[in-house]
Amino acid sequence: MQRWSRVRSKTKGYNFMTSITPFLWFANNVQEAVAFYKAVFPNAKVETVSDLMAVFELEGQRFHALNGGPQYRFTEAVSFFISVETQAEVDYFWSRLTADGGEESRCGWLKDKFGLSWQVIPSALGRYLGDPDRTRANRVMQAMMEMRKIIIADLDRAYAG
Repeated sequence: MQRWSRVRSKTKGYNFMTSITPFLWFANNVQEAVAFYKAVFPNAKVETVSDLMAVFELEGQRFHALNGGPQYRFTEAVSFFISVETQAEVDYFWSRLTADGGEESRCGWLKDKFGLSWQVIPSALGRYLGDPDRTRANRVMQAMMEMRKIIIADLDRAYAG
């Protein structure tokens, strides 16, 4: 399934091909970063990688990356959301993305060793938080607020009461 598409729009008689692609600024390790993400995401595709730039795809999302120097750093204001179904998937992405100097944060958030923020979130969390029974949803929210890595069984227990 393709997760991105190109949209053709007509503005003042001109046709434009529009796509939105994240552009990542690395200090000086774009090749290392691409190799890391390729190892983490089994379906990753690398289009180009050089000393200066790279173009790659993770789970259908295209990325451009640059060795731009140390003046800009990633912040938590932007994160990439990985939607998973099982605890095994949570554990897989969590352990690999926090490896070699990554940092755990709260509520399913983490930073990888390059400082890029990710959220590893099971679909059950969204279902539970969206439940019209606000008592159940609030119990799940409270349980999640105590977690670093999301533990689905703990969400299930909180939801059940």
